[in-house]
Amino acid sequence: MLELDDLRILQEDFSLSASWSIAPGALVAVIGPSGAGKSTLLSAVAGFVPVSGGRVLWRGADITRASPSARPVSILFQDNNLFPHLTAFQNVALGLRPSLRLTADERGQVEAALARVGLEGFGARRPAQLSGGQQSRVALARVLLQRRPLVLLDEPFAALGPALRMEMLGLVAEICRETGATLLMVSHDIRDAEAIADHLVLVSDGVALGPVPTAEMLADPPESLRRYLG
Repeated sequence: MLELDDLRILQEDFSLSASWSIAPGALVAVIGPSGAGKSTLLSAVAGFVPVSGGRVLWRGADITRASPSARPVSILFQDNNLFPHLTAFQNVALGLRPSLRLTADERGQVEAALARVGLEGFGARRPAQLSGGQQSRVALARVLLQRRPLVLLDEPFAALGPALRMEMLGLVAEICRETGATLLMVSHDIRDAEAIADHLVLVSDGVALGPVPTAEMLADPPESLRRYLG
């Protein structure tokens, strides 16, 4: 279980607080207006943004001061974080062994991860030789290979068209259900949240509220969500 215990983030004139927990295996979307702090919240959970107070707990263990690499987290950013000089195979393999010195078994794991996201036979291609959707699949394959129990998505599919974005979100949800991973996903589009998230966290006016079941929050949205949805 992920728990934010009276978490507070302060950055100059920006502040955000959160105090809630997420059950293991939940698929949660983080929504709210631009600039409210959705990405900042994810970065704090991942360890890239320091917190000013409170704690981040995973399965009861305090990871507030742990380095990003020591946290049980895989994160996908908007730019997918692919290295242009490496092949798709090598970019995925970084999730398993940064030195890229792989055993035969590890090479098989990389190939299996690429196949799982529909990229069998694409391992030798570099990012520039792949479409935007294929690049997203490479980044997702790396997350799959890491086998971390907490997956964070910071709108990695925002540049894709609606149909392809929904396809990628569906693949993420499918993989999380297969592996039992917990998902925390930033979204600017409520349709994305409705498609795969069973709970919503609303970030607005300096507070991250939730999680609340998606259907329940959308059936009777708070005023801040009404303003956001227009």
